[in-house]
Amino acid sequence: MSDSLNPLNVEIAPYQGGDDLLSGFVVSGRWPSSTREWAQFLLLAVRLAAVPGLVPTTTVFRAVEETPEGPLPGAVGLVTSAGPVLGDGAPGPGQFGRHTPPALLLLHPPSESRPSIPEATGAASGCVLLPGVPHLGLEHRASWVEAERDGTITRLVSMVGVDPTQDPDTAVLAMLLAA
Repeated sequence: MSDSLNPLNVEIAPYQGGDDLLSGFVVSGRWPSSTREWAQFLLLAVRLAAVPGLVPTTTVFRAVEETPEGPLPGAVGLVTSAGPVLGDGAPGPGQFGRHTPPALLLLHPPSESRPSIPEATGAASGCVLLPGVPHLGLEHRASWVEAERDGTITRLVSMVGVDPTQDPDTAVLAMLLAA
């Protein structure tokens, strides 16, 4: 991904934990700087979520400005799994309110995703919420993506001025941010 204002590319590399599940992504070069670039990031993440077994249940991911250990030149941070949306290990309400991450994502595997069109079989979906500070005039932004196992994109929507209460995914992510 590149932005005409910033020629340095955003590079994304997925990584898996010891359990062979998707644990997150290493972000190199620079962070995505626009809603469009975060939508492109989400597109890659959802395509991976469509791969059977990589994301077993709806999972929350958060952007952190920490770099991974090891020789990863140019790494600027991680988008790392914060746990399933429900059940053991799930993040609690307000968990990210103290240190608001630049982005929160939900990834739904095909088994927990309802396709937007009937012919979208085996589609995974996801949402990225870019928290704003509405009382300072900085609006919430979000993108939603749905992709089939073969990589076909069946839905891609981005919005500025999002009311998190109007969509189940953004409502869950906003709840995790609420202090």
